[in-house]
Amino acid sequence: MTVRKGFFKFISSMKFAVILLGVLAAVCCIGSFVTQNQTYAWYTARYSERTAALILALHLDDVFHSWYFILISGFLCLNLLLCNVLRLPAIIRKTRGGTSFRERLGYWGAWITHVGVLLLILGYSLGQITYKEYAAYGVPGQSMAIGDTGLVMTIDDFRIDLRQDDTVEQYTSEITVYDLASSSEGRKAKVSVNNPADLYGYRFYQNSTGWAADVSIQKDGTDLQKDTVCAGDYLVVADKPDLVVYFNAFYPDYVMVPGKGPSSLSGNINNPAYLYSVYFRGQILGMNVLMQDEVLTIDEYSVRFSNPQSYTLIQIKKDSFTRFALIGGLVILVGLIVSFYVKPPKRKEEDASS
Repeated sequence: MTVRKGFFKFISSMKFAVILLGVLAAVCCIGSFVTQNQTYAWYTARYSERTAALILALHLDDVFHSWYFILISGFLCLNLLLCNVLRLPAIIRKTRGGTSFRERLGYWGAWITHVGVLLLILGYSLGQITYKEYAAYGVPGQSMAIGDTGLVMTIDDFRIDLRQDDTVEQYTSEITVYDLASSSEGRKAKVSVNNPADLYGYRFYQNSTGWAADVSIQKDGTDLQKDTVCAGDYLVVADKPDLVVYFNAFYPDYVMVPGKGPSSLSGNINNPAYLYSVYFRGQILGMNVLMQDEVLTIDEYSVRFSNPQSYTLIQIKKDSFTRFALIGGLVILVGLIVSFYVKPPKRKEEDASS
């Protein structure tokens, strides 16, 4: 046996398939445990610098687009394809001369199942490789670009429906999405929890909500800028970019709990308070709670928080191969039914040998 034939036999063997499946499962587990697509600073804050460097070096921050995930998936698909191609002539020979359609069909069960597995793995792998996900958040009236998609989303309205006991029943966002490459007026949709919308090949999900507020800045008593900022975001002072006001959190019914810090008695806006931080050239200058009518003074600048309101967070996803994987699953089901319920009869030579 030549080296070429030996290699061909190995990559088309069941042993190689089991090895690839094990490695692929391990890689997928790592991709599930390690938060994907974060920065070095993010990983350093949660792990050590050495671990963060290792995560980036091994592409564990983007497992499903890594070269080894693509390579493993490619070899696994090649293995399944070769197995099916090599087994095809033998199956065709067995089905010749069959007495009935049921008898002939019975020989195809395992082969059909393997084709389904091939389609499922191919669809899943291509889906993970080409998968795109974005997040956009804001309050009604705001517009934002969606990553590098060429789409712009405007939040027309956001509603929180409550039950009689004041618990949340549903979050609903009304959005308009525009394609910058098109001159059309845009497409409108309602998005709520468990009710996504499909627009321009992307699926829009209602993900979560939080608090936002208007942040106004004056300089020497003159209005300088005003913007709506979501909790967890920041505002850069217009004429002094080294100075940053960070909106940490909002407490609609503020209370200071001894030993624990600021908290909220309820979700109703009864005693609003804003937790802020101020940074200058990356160094924190101070952090405190600002009440509704209080003004924060930083040298010649005056900062005021007002108009608390809920923002909506929309998750945007695109997976072009979901249906491909679904077809693979259906083919597997057909193959299993054929394998277990349409068994071919044993041949006479098989009975004699047993």
